Amino acid sequence: MRDPAASGARSADEPLAVVFITGLSGAGKSYAIKCFEDMGFFCVDNLPTTLIPTFADLITRPGQTIRRVALGVDVREGEYLSHLLDAIRELKTRGHAVEVLFLEASEEALVRRYHESRRRHPLAADGNVLEGIRAERKAMSHLREIADRIVETSGLTVHKLKELLVEHYVTPRARAGLTASLVSFGFKHGVPFDADLVFDVRFLPNPHFIPGLRPLDGRDAGVRQFVLDNAEGRELVQHLTDFLKFLLPRYEREGKAYLTIAIGCTGGRHRSVALAEALKRFLDELGYAPTVVHRDLERE
Repeated sequence: MRDPAASGARSADEPLAVVFITGLSGAGKSYAIKCFEDMGFFCVDNLPTTLIPTFADLITRPGQTIRRVALGVDVREGEYLSHLLDAIRELKTRGHAVEVLFLEASEEALVRRYHESRRRHPLAADGNVLEGIRAERKAMSHLREIADRIVETSGLTVHKLKELLVEHYVTPRARAGLTASLVSFGFKHGVPFDADLVFDVRFLPNPHFIPGLRPLDGRDAGVRQFVLDNAEGRELVQHLTDFLKFLLPRYEREGKAYLTIAIGCTGGRHRSVALAEALKRFLDELGYAPTVVHRDLERE
C-alpha cells in the first residue's frame, strides 16, 4: 500500500511524520482515522505498541514512499498500552516528528452516543456504560497528559471535526511556531475542555433580544456591528488584542506549540462568534493564521 500523498521515494534520512490518534471510546477516533486516510496519511488502527518501532523501520527503508503515518491507539490495546510511551520515545530518538492527538468528550455525550449506536463499551463488562467510561478515562489519563493536541468533540458534528483536523494537519500554516485556535462557545453548553484561555463576553449587548438579529449569527455584519461597534465592544477588542500581542510571542519563547483561545457567551451564537471572528482577523495580521471553530453555532 502506498501513501497517496507521496510523490517519489523518501530519502533515507528524511524523518517520518507520525500522529498517534487516541482518546476515549466514542469520542471520534474511528472517524478521525478515516479523515487522516482522506488527508493522505498511511493509517493503521490498534497496531500492538511493541511493534511500532519495527513498523517504522519497515516503512522508512530506502525506496519507500510513505512520509506521513497515523496510528490509532485506544484502551483495547490492553497490556500493550503501557508500552506506548516507550514507543513514542523511541521514534523521537530516531528523529521522527511525533504528535499525540487525544480525543475526548463529556460523559453525557459519550453515554448518548453509546445508547444511539447500541455498541458495547470495551470496559463495560456488566453493561454499565457510565462506569466503563469512567474506568477508561482513568486508564487513559497518562496519554492525555502527554498529548500535544486535545480535541473535545462533545459539541462537534463529524463535519466540524473533519474541518478541524484538515485545518490542523493539511492547511499550510503561516508560521512554523505557535499554532493558535479560536473556539466560540455557549456557557450553557459547557466550557471547552481543551481551552488554554477562556474569555467571558456575556456583558456585551445581546442580539438575541433584537428580533431582526436573533435568527442571524455573529458572522453577520449587522450582528457584528451591534456587538462590537460600541464603547465597551471596542474597548474589549483593544484589551484582548493588546493582551494576545503581548502573550503569544512569550508562549512561543517557552516552546508552547498549541494555544486554544475560547470565547464564550450565553448560547454561543452571537457575541462569542463575532468576537472570535474579530480576533481571527487580528491574529491573521500577526501571521498566526488561527483555525476557528464555532462549536455551538448549529445548536438549537
